[in-house]
Order: sequence, then structure tokens, then C-alpha cells
Amino acid sequence: MAEADRKQAAPLPAAEAPFDAIGLAKSLLRKIRSGALATLERQGEHEGGAPFASLVTVATDVDGTPLLLLSRLSAHTLNLEADPRCSLLLSQGGKGDPLAHPRLTVTGRAERSAEPRARARFLARHPKAALYADFPDFAFFRLEVRAGHLNGGFAKAATLTAGELLTDLTGLEALAESEPGAVAHMNEDHLDAVALYATQLAGEEPGPWRLTGFDPEGLDLMAGERTARVPFPERLAGPAALRPTLVAMAAQARATPVP
Repeated sequence: MAEADRKQAAPLPAAEAPFDAIGLAKSLLRKIRSGALATLERQGEHEGGAPFASLVTVATDVDGTPLLLLSRLSAHTLNLEADPRCSLLLSQGGKGDPLAHPRLTVTGRAERSAEPRARARFLARHPKAALYADFPDFAFFRLEVRAGHLNGGFAKAATLTAGELLTDLTGLEALAESEPGAVAHMNEDHLDAVALYATQLAGEEPGPWRLTGFDPEGLDLMAGERTARVPFPERLAGPAALRPTLVAMAAQARATPVP
């Protein structure tokens, strides 16, 4: 009986979980701006191979791949250069018991990235990092996802594959390429609509909300240190679907009663 109980208590695959594990995991992945990065200590440093956790800032690529800006002088960067295996804990936090709030652990391998999009998306999420992003001892990294482990609060746990956690961009290269221009247009000409998305559709408090990025599944917003994720009603099929979707969402937001 004890063995059966232990099996029942094990996290379920996300597809079998009795709650929207994939939706919650993706929301945490897109919203959280900092987390605990666990690397493996280099051999010869204390007990070589022991876990080493540190605080890092986080953004995501269009497909949800975590993006990091790390100093080459930091212990975690030196660890990754010796062994790229790592995990990243993203916790929503909030009032009361910390363990009652959702958190997501992503496992994989961190590799340096010189892609301009990685830099642009990270700085959109962390504008102040522009002060040091181009220092010679800093570099951008991509955490190539292997799997995810979600704890959605008490009695809510699930495991996720990389395919469940990330957003499939197959055939949507043009949508990703259109992102910088569309984001700039919304922030320059339609901040009123962006504010409505945040307050009326995502239930956030008013603030100087801005669009920091989007992907086929939703919008990423930020106001100061606050973030919001606004899912699209339907997955975008390409760049042409963005404008009518945003217009429809703005109309829905304006029609939503103010709480």
C-alpha cells in the first residue's frame, strides 16, 4: 500500500494532469523575469560536480526558450563552460506560504548565443541591462530545454516534455521576423489598447503597460517590474492574422465590464 501511495503521489505527465498544466507552465515561463539557475561546480572546486545555485534574470525567445545574460566572470558561467547541463527555477511568488504559489523548473543545456533576436528580446524584458549587455565579459545564453517540472501549488504537480513547454514555430518564421516592427508600432501608436489587454483581459492593475514581445500563442506585456501574459483567442497562423486578432481583443477588452 505504501508503494502504491508513493506512485500515486508522483507528478503526472502534463497531458494527464487534472488541471491545465501546460497552460500554467507556459504562463510562468513567459512571465517570470528572474529565477534560480543551478549549475554543476567544476571539478577541483570544493566537491567537484556539486549543485551550485545563483540568481539570474530571464527572458524568452519567440518559442519560449529561456534567455540569459551572464557575466563570464561569474561562477555559474564558468561552470556552464565546463558542463552546460543546468536547471532553472521560476517562481511566481506572492503573499502567504511560498509553497502555495506556482513554480516551474526547466532542465536542459545552456549555450552561448550571438543571435541578434536573443539580445533584442532580452533587453526588451530587461531594459536596464542595456547598460552592461555589451561589456566584453557578458554574453547571452540560450537554455535549450530538455524537460520541465511544474508545481502548481499544493496537490498540483506535472512533468512536461520540451515539446509541451515550448511553442512550435514550424512554418511561422515570417511571424517571428515581423515581431520587432509590430511591437514598435503598438508601443508608439496603440498604448491604449495595450493597457486594455493588461487590465481587462489579464486582470492586472493599471500601469504604464508596454508590449515587449509576442509569439503565435500570446502577448508579453510589462509595466515597470510587473509582467503580464495575454493569450490569443486562437493560435496565430501567420503575420496577417496579428492585426485582426489585436483589433478583436481590443474590442473585447472595451466591452468587458470594469470590476
